Amino acid sequence: MSVEAVLARLLALHPRVIDLSLGRIRRLLDVLGRPHETLPPVFHVTGTNGKGSTCAYLRAVLEASGRRVHVFTSPHLVRFNERIRLAGELISDDALVALLEEVEAANAGEPITFFEIVGAAAFLAFTRVPADALVLEVGMGGRLDATNVVAKTAASIVTPVSLDHMAFLGDTVAAIAREKAGILKPGCPGIIGPQTAEAAAVIERHAAAVGAPLRRFGREWSVAPTAAGLRYEGRHWRLDLPAPGLLGRHQYDNAGGALAALEAFDPGLAPAALAAGIAHVEWPARLQRLRRGPLAAALPPGSELWLDGGHNVACAEAVAAELARWPAMPTHLVFAMLDNRDPRAFLRVLAPFAASLEAVAIPGEHKSWSAADAAAAGAAVGIPSAPAADAAAALAAIAARSGGRPVRVLICGSLYLAGVVLAANG
Repeated sequence: MSVEAVLARLLALHPRVIDLSLGRIRRLLDVLGRPHETLPPVFHVTGTNGKGSTCAYLRAVLEASGRRVHVFTSPHLVRFNERIRLAGELISDDALVALLEEVEAANAGEPITFFEIVGAAAFLAFTRVPADALVLEVGMGGRLDATNVVAKTAASIVTPVSLDHMAFLGDTVAAIAREKAGILKPGCPGIIGPQTAEAAAVIERHAAAVGAPLRRFGREWSVAPTAAGLRYEGRHWRLDLPAPGLLGRHQYDNAGGALAALEAFDPGLAPAALAAGIAHVEWPARLQRLRRGPLAAALPPGSELWLDGGHNVACAEAVAAELARWPAMPTHLVFAMLDNRDPRAFLRVLAPFAASLEAVAIPGEHKSWSAADAAAAGAAVGIPSAPAADAAAALAAIAARSGGRPVRVLICGSLYLAGVVLAANG
């Protein structure tokens, strides 16, 4: 049976796609022999923005140091297999199908969400392939996230917290911070990225309550750009390293959080490995330049095509800060977004940089804003906007208006759109 067929069947196991709870997955893991209790050292990562990039830096540095690393992240961009990486390699189709069917049989028809059954399968896989570390990203929140069955971590990392997933996590930064802080464990280092005062106070109170020692940005560790790259300072390390391999000022903070976790885990890591990992990290759809492929070729010579999967206001602010630093060039947006997010708030941040907007619906995603509604959101914040059939049609329209002059295009608003674009661009 194909991966797609098994995944389609599993999606029907629970009437709600998201139902935050630990009871169901704990029951299933008990049946499977408690694989979550025999994992290699775990780096558990939560937060609102920067989780995936922080995971990428952790993996890159650990692998540069010669370690075998498991990784669990979500969502995927092109292939579902991207969510489970075993000792450096994406899980194969055959292994994934076998695991999912094994876990489905163990579940015996009991209620379970899709993310929970995939997480249980990942934990089982991680116990069967030797590795030196596991980088584990939460799906949502932290306290009741299915990944939060791990009782002990090498480090629990909280990246910057802001408003997102408010229907599930709360409608204030403080409420969301309480959920994120739920991954902190007694006696296990808590690595805290840059936070608002409101979020920081909540996280620190929870850490004190559970007995989690904290290493906080701006206190126990710091990171800053330098002329040659970045400067990291922590309890043991004073390091001058290359610039992060991912673009944007916010990537210094993400790299710094990873370095703080690694410093807590093993202060003896070689500086050469730290430098190699930070500089050569790879993580698609985070201000990624698409230089080749049919979509890039659709634009006039000298044009730039950029892709970013950020989907909330804080992500838009990070992208806007980078656009403000780039050489002037007409910048056009290709935009889509899920309908549980506020497109006007997102686009209002980017409006000062946008010459036009082509709005598309996310293919195959019933929760997408329609192209017409997304275009209306752009027009409402002052961006000349129009709907388009798809990303290729949007780029063709931008190219036609350019008169052959170079343009900059940013495809943005959704990781799901980013995955479609990467697949279409080869």
